[in-house]
Amino acid sequence: MDDMDSQGLALWQAPVADGPVSWNGSIPGSKSMTNRALILAALGSYPSTIKNALVSRDTDLMMSALEQLGAAITRTEPSHGSPTTTIRVEPGELSGGTIYCGLAGTVMRFVPPVAALSDGTVFFDGDVQARVRPMDTILNALRDLGVSVDGTALPFTIHGTGAVRGGTVELDASASSQFVSGLLLAGARYGEGLTVRHCGGRLPSMPHVEMTVDMLRQAGVSVDTSVANQWRVAPGPIEGRVWAIEPDLSNATPFLAAAAVTGGQVAIHDWPTATHQAGDAIRGILEQMGCTTEFRANGETNDLVVTGPEPGSLRGIDIDLGDIGELTPTVAALAALASTPSRLEGIAHLRGHETDRLAALSTEINALGGNCVEFEDGLIITPAPLKGGVWHSYADHRMATAGAIIGLVTSDVTVEDIGTTSKTLPGFELMWQAMIDG
Repeated sequence: MDDMDSQGLALWQAPVADGPVSWNGSIPGSKSMTNRALILAALGSYPSTIKNALVSRDTDLMMSALEQLGAAITRTEPSHGSPTTTIRVEPGELSGGTIYCGLAGTVMRFVPPVAALSDGTVFFDGDVQARVRPMDTILNALRDLGVSVDGTALPFTIHGTGAVRGGTVELDASASSQFVSGLLLAGARYGEGLTVRHCGGRLPSMPHVEMTVDMLRQAGVSVDTSVANQWRVAPGPIEGRVWAIEPDLSNATPFLAAAAVTGGQVAIHDWPTATHQAGDAIRGILEQMGCTTEFRANGETNDLVVTGPEPGSLRGIDIDLGDIGELTPTVAALAALASTPSRLEGIAHLRGHETDRLAALSTEINALGGNCVEFEDGLIITPAPLKGGVWHSYADHRMATAGAIIGLVTSDVTVEDIGTTSKTLPGFELMWQAMIDG
C-alpha cells in the first residue's frame, strides 16, 4: 500500500530507471477530441458513434452532463481494462438538471452554451479547486446573448428557455481558448448562428480552437475564419456521424520524455502525421533539446520513435509555449534535468488551470534542489543537482506526470496523489512501470 501524506493523499514511489528505457506502446484516445465529439453528437440531428473514445474522469463527467441534459449515451464495456471504448450518442430534447464538472475545464466551459438551449434550469458545480477557475468570461458572453445566468463562477445556474437567439458576442479569451471553443460548439444551434470576437490579449492554445473549427466542419457546420480573432458559425443542423478519435498526444509526452532523460528509445503507436492536437509539438521540442525523432511505418499507420541523447547531455530550451501550454509541465521537468538553462514563456494563462501551474512547478522543482525562477508569464530553469523528496500534484494530472519524469532519474522521489492522472489517463502508473520494465 502507498504511504499517505499529512492530507491523507497517497504517496507513490516514483520508479527509477536503471538504464535507458526501451518501450513500444499505445496511448488512449484524446480527451480534447472525445469531449468535443460528445458535445457535437449531443447536439446532432441524428445519432453519432465515437470510436476509440477515451475512458477517464473528464470524459465520464462530460457524458454524465450531457445525459442530464437529455442525450442518451451508451458505450461498449472496455475489454481487459482498456481506457478506450466505442460510444453511441442519441440526441434528445434538452431539459434542466444538475451538472457536476469535477475539475474538467471542457465540462465547465463547453456545457453551459449547450445548457442555454435547454428548456429548464441547469445547476453547475464542481470540485473545490474548480471554484476558483475563471468562468466569468463565458457566463457574461451568454448573458450578452440574452441567456439568464446566476453567478460568475462555480457554482452557477443557467435558466434555459429552449432557444438562444445568437448573434455577435465580444469577449476576452486570453485566460483560456476554451471560452471560444465552448461557444462555437453550440453556436450552430442558435437561431442566428454565432459570431465570436476575441478582443483581449494573445489568445492561448490556438491549436485547440483549430481543432474545434475542424470538427465543426466535419459535422457539416459552416465556419468562417477569414477575419483574425473572429469566428462565424452559421446556423443550421449539426450532422450525426462516426468519429474516430486520435491517441492523446499530450498524454504521450511523459513517455517520450522518458527516452529523453534516460538516453533511451520510446515508440508511440498510431501517431497521426497531420493533426490539430497541441501535443504534436513535442516532436520539435525534443529535437531542439538533443533528441532524434522519426516516423516508422507500422502497418497502415505510423509509430513516432524518439531516441534520447547520451545521459547528461540533454540541452535546455528557450521557447514560447503560448499555443501549447499544456506541454509546460513535461517541458519544465525536462528542463530541470537538462545540462543548460531554459526559458519557458507565453504561459501566464496556466495560472488559471487545475492549479497555478507556474507557481506549482517552481515550488516543486526548487523543493527537490532545483533552480526555477517564476516570472509573470513563464519560468527560468537553471540546471542544479536534484534530490529526493515529495512532489506535490495539486490535484493536477500534468503536475503528477512531471514528477514521474523527474523521479525516473532522481532517487527517492515520491509523487503525491498519482491517481489524479485518471482525469485524462487512467492507469498511468501501470503504463509507466510497464515502460520501465520494458
